[in-house]
Amino acid sequence: MTRSKRTLMIALAVCTGAGAAIALAQQAPDDGPRYEDGTSLVRPDDYREWTFLSSGLGMTYEDETTDGDSSELSQSFTNVFVNPSSYRGFMETGVWPDGTTFVLEFRQSASEASINRAGRFQTDLVMLEAEVKDPRFPDGWAFYDFGRAGELADSAAPLTGERVAPCIECHTLHTAVERTFVQFYPTALEAAREHGTLKPGF
Repeated sequence: MTRSKRTLMIALAVCTGAGAAIALAQQAPDDGPRYEDGTSLVRPDDYREWTFLSSGLGMTYEDETTDGDSSELSQSFTNVFVNPSSYRGFMETGVWPDGTTFVLEFRQSASEASINRAGRFQTDLVMLEAEVKDPRFPDGWAFYDFGRAGELADSAAPLTGERVAPCIECHTLHTAVERTFVQFYPTALEAAREHGTLKPGF
């Protein structure tokens, strides 16, 4: 083999390898929902490495009650995470792509520790929920409850019947984009305004 042919073959190999690397980097990561039995959502253990959308303290969508769970949650932080590829898609279009997976994390709050003198900070996990955009479900979205800390389920079936009815009603009437509370997610809200995808009234 002549030196010129050898040089040409090496150059082609380098170009081919570089092209493959670029194509691989451009592929969307497989960070969407994983199911058991077709619809039961596998709890994503790495959700805290996902895109963080927002956090709220003591937020509730219901009137105050004396119920123990409601009282506990009224002092809890709620943290919202979404799979990174869906966040990127939303920022580009103002619409959540199919496979978007939200994880809602509830954590206790405290005010007395270390050098803190005012305000509240997050402590132990309380419970975990999720919402997934999937056209196979009647509403186009499915809601999941993984339970309370210490007994979290590895997977959860979609909520149905009376358990999901309040979720569907609330997410239909009060959300800013599709079935999601984008009004509480500052960066997503800006993107929705830019792309004109906010519901009337927002």
